[in-house]
Amino acid sequence: MSDIRVALLRGINVGRAKRVAMADLRGLVEGLGYGDVRTLLNSGNVVFTVSRAVRGDPAARIERAIASKLGVASRVTVIRADEVAAAVDDNPLCKLAENPSRLLVMVLADLAAGKRLKGLEKESWTPEALAIRGRVAYLWCPHGIIDSRLMAAVSRLVGEEGTARNLATMTKLRDLTRRS
Repeated sequence: MSDIRVALLRGINVGRAKRVAMADLRGLVEGLGYGDVRTLLNSGNVVFTVSRAVRGDPAARIERAIASKLGVASRVTVIRADEVAAAVDDNPLCKLAENPSRLLVMVLADLAAGKRLKGLEKESWTPEALAIRGRVAYLWCPHGIIDSRLMAAVSRLVGEEGTARNLATMTKLRDLTRRS
């Protein structure tokens, strides 16, 4: 029996410093023993299956392999296909957000990172908005993330312990896991 997972790599193919060919990334993940490896877009999103025969934490294994074989440091967060589906389907800000490219889904490394953000939920961010559900933070940034006070505050508290994708990308990842 295989379990479908999604690896989200932080900072891959953003700017010039961390360029990785998706074919190289697919080959690296396949070389670690994972199956049905597919990438989405050119931004470090990898869907793969994990068989029971493969041991070890996929995030740590992929992170180490990227550093040693591709020479790039990148935090890797891995979530199950059902977590991706829940993050998309149970999004509490969908009614507020009219543009899916401005609604971010930040996957956190663990529940502790989500707890660090809880205090921000009580603050007023209008016109922006924040909701936290377990390992997922939802950020509505209607004017983009560059000048977003909310994104700056979340990034300060979470740092490398989270990586965000817009809702459009997360929806594509959900759909890709369903075709597996």
